[in-house]
Amino acid sequence: MGLVSMTGFADGHGAHEGLRWRWEAKSVNGRSLDLRLRMPPGLDGIEPAARTLVNERFRRGNIQATLTLEPQEGVRGLRVDPAALAAAVKIAQEVASETGLAPARVDGLLALKGVIVQDEVLPLEPRARTERDAAILGSLAAALDSLIQARENEGAKLSVVMSGLVDEIDRLTREAAALSATQPAQLREKLSAQIKELAAGVAVSEDRLAQEVALLAVKADIREELDRLGAHVQEARTLMASGTAVGRKLDFLAQEFNREANTLCSKSTDIALTRTGLALKATIDQFREQAQNVE
Repeated sequence: MGLVSMTGFADGHGAHEGLRWRWEAKSVNGRSLDLRLRMPPGLDGIEPAARTLVNERFRRGNIQATLTLEPQEGVRGLRVDPAALAAAVKIAQEVASETGLAPARVDGLLALKGVIVQDEVLPLEPRARTERDAAILGSLAAALDSLIQARENEGAKLSVVMSGLVDEIDRLTREAAALSATQPAQLREKLSAQIKELAAGVAVSEDRLAQEVALLAVKADIREELDRLGAHVQEARTLMASGTAVGRKLDFLAQEFNREANTLCSKSTDIALTRTGLALKATIDQFREQAQNVE
């Protein structure tokens, strides 16, 4: 298995004793695992088990799971809200007392909004509730498994993109190595030209010139940075092929890539090498952005 993305969407359906429902599970990137559950009232008891199902399957990502109930006709129950009915009776009595009008009829009171309420689901006995909750959790597990597949599919696409970016970093590193090999000669030529311009008629020995060039070459030496960039390229490929949750490691590796590229640019004394260093930084930044989506 290759990289796994933290982005995905899946859903699942279920039914039990005339009750139908639908789970929607979606995931986006996050620094850790964060679950937000949205369920109708009366189903809070399944939340601990639902969180266990998520923790068993995922390591990172902001995951939102939403449960929607779809009762079939004839399953819903009607009941009177005692508080609303009492308030309606009291108001009716006060109006009749003050106006002398006939008291409100029962059918009129029951027709008031809020007096008759419709239960989404009729009350269940403990055993029936346990069976219903088990069925709901079963469909959640199926939805989460589908979400895993969606994240793996997205991760496969991500792997192609990131592999291409690593290859480009490798190519630019080799290009920088080829350009850096010409720096001593360029430094000598540049220094000789500056001496001729600033100290016209003053002779400078070849030994002295060689010493100055050597000092400048040491300051501009980027072999350590190139070696570390090459090692980071190999580590990135190893991590991406490991089949484990490597998002944090890849994010850290991107920071190390960027550090070496910054140093390379600061040491550059050649415009071509500087351009290569800037292209390297741009590619590394794209790699970092993609790494933040990896589980």
